[in-house]
Amino acid sequence: MEKVIDETRQGAPLSLEGDAKNTRKLYIESYGCQMNFSDSEIVASILHKVGFNTTEDLQQADLVLINTCSVREKAEQTIRKRLEQFNAVKRHKPAMKVGVLGCMAERLKHQFLEEEHIVDLVVGPDAYKDLPNLLQEVDNGRDAVNVLLSRDETYADISPIRLNSNGVTAFVSITRGCDNMCTFCIVPFTRGRERSRDPHSIIHEIEDLWARGFREVTLLGQNVDSYLWYGGGLKKDFEKASDIQKVTAVNFAKLLDMVATQFPKMRIRFSTSNPQDMTLDVIDTMAKHHNICKYIHLPVQSGSNRILKAMNRLHTREEYFALIDGIRERIPECAISQDMITGFPTETEEDHQDTLSLMEYVKYDFGFMFAYSERPGTLAARKIADDVPDEVKKRRLTEIIDLQQKHSLLRTQAQVGKTVEVLIEGNSKKSDQEWMGRNTQNTVVVFPKEHYKVGDFVNVKITNCTSTTLIGEAVGYSEMN
Repeated sequence: MEKVIDETRQGAPLSLEGDAKNTRKLYIESYGCQMNFSDSEIVASILHKVGFNTTEDLQQADLVLINTCSVREKAEQTIRKRLEQFNAVKRHKPAMKVGVLGCMAERLKHQFLEEEHIVDLVVGPDAYKDLPNLLQEVDNGRDAVNVLLSRDETYADISPIRLNSNGVTAFVSITRGCDNMCTFCIVPFTRGRERSRDPHSIIHEIEDLWARGFREVTLLGQNVDSYLWYGGGLKKDFEKASDIQKVTAVNFAKLLDMVATQFPKMRIRFSTSNPQDMTLDVIDTMAKHHNICKYIHLPVQSGSNRILKAMNRLHTREEYFALIDGIRERIPECAISQDMITGFPTETEEDHQDTLSLMEYVKYDFGFMFAYSERPGTLAARKIADDVPDEVKKRRLTEIIDLQQKHSLLRTQAQVGKTVEVLIEGNSKKSDQEWMGRNTQNTVVVFPKEHYKVGDFVNVKITNCTSTTLIGEAVGYSEMN
């Protein structure tokens, strides 16, 4: 899977306006990629129907769920420490139940119950509909586990409850699973094979969001460019589909066009893309529609062809450059971000220099950069010794981060003096006298509040910047308003 946010970030409690008929309290935390946060909204919806309201107060909770990430060792360590904190609460409230969801649950399965005695239930990403049954088992004094992977579950029939929402932006999942067997990645083993969601259910969910005042959606998947709806089933089975199914199939470019056309005043983002699967028809669709944001998260992982091959990344350095050139030609203003792994097994100094030179060529707007950590169960862990010393990994990672910060500043400085369209999402972190929003390139913009409100599209003239933030003054409403 390609990361879309830092998997090791501290999870945040999520809140929901309660239903007076519900008598039990759910406290849920999410760690990892945006798919986990989206899944937590599905879980909250499922449990809301069986009597749970969510709470931000851990002390009030009858049920505590932690939605986990296994992509990095540090993420798992963070979750273990958080379970220790839950245990301290449970000593004073023994009736409280604790469950582990997500990729870490899928990876460790029954082992979790043995290692973490506080845990009462373990549920994988494809088994959330079974939560009411599993909780009944727990209420009857038995541990409960369901980590079965599915060939067809997409949760298309679940209307997610928007947790911790700003009322303006929302995630909409369009695919689940991943068929790209990158040697460093555990996700295909924890989330299963790729399957896509019925486009009509996606449109229906966005219609509901629009009616409720949301103004931006992010279409989510481990690999959105692999989206392919031909009537249901795994993507790998598409060749077995009928001729009619093949002719009427909807790929990602078609889905993107459908959504942008039907919701011209809704801003559209998507994440995450894989270089081997992104096609220029997607870029052409982006260029066609003003409301599709001009931003692509395009993980490369390494600039070395030798390391890319060892990672089983099915693109070369040269093919990646060609894709970047195609994007720049069609959408010159498009922002591009990266994922980068440094210190992959056998990586040499020459390989590292290839990564730095690739970064110099692209000059990414921002990125997510990590030192390699071996994940049990992956092909790399089984076949390739983790032979790059930690101090070398750290030094190379520092060089990559420093270069990215340089490029990020170049990108934001290029916006000074320009007027950009911003969707207001809420208060600035530093001042309640300023609004914060993002432009089409996904860069944070702050400006004085004046008479504008959350959810407005505003044109902002940029007067200053840091490497991560644009600073400016509103000059009026945009055409999207």
